[in-house]
Amino acid sequence: MKTLCRAFACGALLVLFLVGAGFASAQHVAELTAAASSGIISEVSPQIIVIKSESSAQPQRYLIRKPLQYVDETGAPVSEEFVKSGLPVIVHYVKDGDQLVAAKVVVRRSVAPAAPTVPEKTTTTVTTVTTAPQ
Repeated sequence: MKTLCRAFACGALLVLFLVGAGFASAQHVAELTAAASSGIISEVSPQIIVIKSESSAQPQRYLIRKPLQYVDETGAPVSEEFVKSGLPVIVHYVKDGDQLVAAKVVVRRSVAPAAPTVPEKTTTTVTTVTTAPQ
């Protein structure tokens, strides 16, 4: 009987431990906040990506944890070597404590500014030939 009680107590403690561990894990996930930010890449390295955005005065730094998914606007994969400064992107990230961690980077099509229109100039030359009366 004593062994049975001890086994029951150990089993109950194990269940409480597993439930507590699951609760702590779920609590950590709840603290992560998912968001997205768009802007132009100002710096990129294997560890960070820095984005300048119109909505923020300061550039935002995002940590890169491998594997990071780089895609285009259609969802097709983009080679990591293609991702460089000057590209417009949307960074999907999670906030883990005080750090922003990039989860996915969507490379947007860069929109070239329209070429300025130059009015077309037409030059007409008129040549007048006068002949002496005969």
